Amino acid sequence: MSRNLVIVESPAKAKTIQKYLGPDYEVLASYGHVRDLVPKDGAVDPARGFEMKYELIARNEKHVRAILGELKRADALYLATDPDREGEAIAWHLLQVLKERKAIGDKPVHRVVFYEITPREVKRAIAEPREVATPLVNAQQARRALDYLVGFNLSPLLWRKVAPGLSAGRVQSPALRLICERELEIRAFQPQEYWTLDARANKAGAAFTAKLVEYNGAKVEQFTLGDAGAAEAARAAIEAAAGGRLHVDKVDKKQRRRTPGPPFTTSTLQQDANRRLGFTASRTMRTAQQLYEGVEIDGHAVGLISYMRTDSVHLAQEAVGEIRGVIAAQFGAKSVPDTPNFFKVKSKNAQEAHEAIRPTSAQRLPQDVQRHLTADQAKLYTLIWKRAVASQMVPALFDTVAATLRASDRHAFRATGQVLVEPGFLAAWGVNTADEDNAKDDEKRLPALVEGESVQLEALLPEQHFTQPPPRYTEASLVKTLEEFDIGRPSTYATIISTLQARDYVHLDAKAFVPTDVGMIVNKFLTDHFTRYVDYTFTAKLEDELDAISRGEAEWIPLLAHFWGDFKPLVDEKMELKRSEVSEARLLGNDPASGKPVTARLGRYGPFVQIGTKDDADKPRFASLRGGLRIDTVTLDQALELFRLPRHLGALPSGEDVTINIGRFGPYAHYGDQFVSLKKDDDPYTIELPRVMELIEAKQVALEAATIRKFGETGIRVVKGRFGPYITDGKRRARIPKTKDPEALSVFECEAFLAEAEAAKPAKKKAGARKTATKKVEAGASKPAARKRTTVRKAPVRRKKTDPS
Repeated sequence: MSRNLVIVESPAKAKTIQKYLGPDYEVLASYGHVRDLVPKDGAVDPARGFEMKYELIARNEKHVRAILGELKRADALYLATDPDREGEAIAWHLLQVLKERKAIGDKPVHRVVFYEITPREVKRAIAEPREVATPLVNAQQARRALDYLVGFNLSPLLWRKVAPGLSAGRVQSPALRLICERELEIRAFQPQEYWTLDARANKAGAAFTAKLVEYNGAKVEQFTLGDAGAAEAARAAIEAAAGGRLHVDKVDKKQRRRTPGPPFTTSTLQQDANRRLGFTASRTMRTAQQLYEGVEIDGHAVGLISYMRTDSVHLAQEAVGEIRGVIAAQFGAKSVPDTPNFFKVKSKNAQEAHEAIRPTSAQRLPQDVQRHLTADQAKLYTLIWKRAVASQMVPALFDTVAATLRASDRHAFRATGQVLVEPGFLAAWGVNTADEDNAKDDEKRLPALVEGESVQLEALLPEQHFTQPPPRYTEASLVKTLEEFDIGRPSTYATIISTLQARDYVHLDAKAFVPTDVGMIVNKFLTDHFTRYVDYTFTAKLEDELDAISRGEAEWIPLLAHFWGDFKPLVDEKMELKRSEVSEARLLGNDPASGKPVTARLGRYGPFVQIGTKDDADKPRFASLRGGLRIDTVTLDQALELFRLPRHLGALPSGEDVTINIGRFGPYAHYGDQFVSLKKDDDPYTIELPRVMELIEAKQVALEAATIRKFGETGIRVVKGRFGPYITDGKRRARIPKTKDPEALSVFECEAFLAEAEAAKPAKKKAGARKTATKKVEAGASKPAARKRTTVRKAPVRRKKTDPS
């Protein structure tokens, strides 16, 4: 009997497809990429025609061995990785590894792709194999090489000129620029006062409001009423002219149609899941992957949605037919349009997947499958189902009314209202939508107004307003902007965002991105010195060129050569920059005590403030910024406060002095030769002695509770620790061998283990070594909180299905 080996990327997908194909097929997972660039300089060698040096990913060695073992018994190999560039590259890399190990022989190799994991689609793909698409592989290799060349050249420059551990990516950096530029706009924004004037009117007991649109014969603009005086003058003039009545001058009645939006693409799914469900982009893609790969329903593995990495808004004819049937059954025949709705893709670079994201069967209603899904899966499946179904429904119909009401021939108000007549697609999607460009919340119904009549004017209501700065980016708005600028691709957005957060370049505040000090300085460095490479147009053009390679219209090596020819000389040139040119100090004022300047800047180990300069006779003093303080906003008083540590609080009843300071593990109190950590709510700058005594007592109580046994006045005790029992005498600490019973140890054994542990400690550095190290530390401020020091260049983290930048 013929036996065929099918390779997919994930074990969940392998399990589902195995059930579809039956005993003639064995389905194994590659667990993503099986090999990647070697994690060191020279992995991409421009001198050798951009030769790329790959190595097997260590964690996937066992999976490759399993594939090799099964391939020996197989008659044919089917590479069924995902239907995009990354999936094509995974198939190609696996094929290269198998060829290098001489495992293929004369066995046929087929590349198969499917966009949904259903029995019909999987069997169709197996019946229609093709070869590995070289243009798609070349496009992926070009992208990987570009990201490597940028990362391995810009990142070390940042380590030397800004701070260790930083990184710059080809796509990550323009995204950071977007966030930082928005922050600068917000900081530069000057709010402007303006006033509005509304009329509260009444007709036959039905109250409604109208907005002032004409004043003294001129159209009312935003700043027509610029202050309280102008608003009060307008109120008085209109009140006098109206005499308690408003004349209905004109009534416009129209019927408005709101059309449904297209089914989801990767980008719009990420945006809507963020807005409606509060999901991050990575959470959305992780959950969508689970729905795509298959979920157990009534004992069968079922792929619930089509492939989730797509730029297309097209739906297959079969899917449209099924959706129209579901609409008729669930919402009535009148909700089905005469002809299917078709949508055009907005992105000029839409590519790779042939359908929008949709349920594999619209007949699987969300309420019917919910019990088989996790909470996240149920929420996301419902969202995808609603969007796909709504996209094929009739428009929603609204009756709208706009009435002009006059206080005189020189003053006019406008009242508007609308009423939902036919819900159309909103019956599936929801009434209050914010995702279509023309969507607005329903407005209140107006009473029946007739031209020529008058209504009662109950009050004129002036209200003060101030202009608002542009909003910070949320995940949804950032994804939308990245797509508009053609920066990256939808499948990379989640990684771009998570990388910016992991590098501490941005953080989320009320679901909006705020750049950190480090992020602002990195962005300034890149925009000042590598302007072209964080330019939105340049980044988008590079994506266009990669797309051309994927279509077989261009070669990838010339693209790399052209990029490298301009990029490398610039990197070499910027190596000559001084750190002071990159991280400029911000002058806060002068220290009242010494008269010396107080500055704030970013050092190698984080943001800090400094009193004095390196040119002074005595050394400058440093203090690390506390949480919540920023280089660009810290004040002189806040900076001087940081130099109050260490604080001496006095003495304990035992006579030991208590000192407060901040160390590598956070704020602490030091008494005698002991330490106690301050709690989260304890401020090291305001804490007083009684509170420290409480912490010491609590520590002692906890120590006694954790003590297994203690040995009198020796101070030695055996303690139950977080990572297992240990021995301590208050100064020294030693682990207990696994062969020893902690409760049976003698004082002599404990002393021996303590002495052994003390002798095993590394020798302290000589004074000369310490002096050299101190010279390099610019912000060696009063035991700053722990910061990792990066001394070895780290390779980019390997990730499946993402842009490495």
